[in-house]
Amino acid sequence: MKHRTSLSSRWTAARDDLSNRRASRASRETLERELASYSTPAEQNELSAILDRADPDAAAAIRPMIHRSHVA
Repeated sequence: MKHRTSLSSRWTAARDDLSNRRASRASRETLERELASYSTPAEQNELSAILDRADPDAAAAIRPMIHRSHVA
C-alpha cells in the first residue's frame, strides 16, 4: 500500500507542476501581449521610464519581452 501512496503523491505533484507551468506560461504570454501594445515612441518611452524605476530584477525579466515584441 505504501507504494500506491508514493506513486499517487508523485502523480499529483507532477500534475500540479504541469498545471503551474501552464498558468505561468499563460501569464507570461498575456504580459507579452500587453507590453506589445505599447507601440508608439511616446508609449515606449513611458514604459522605459517605468522600468527604470522598477525593481532591477523584475525589469531585467521584462526588457527581453519588450525587445522580442518590437523586433517581431
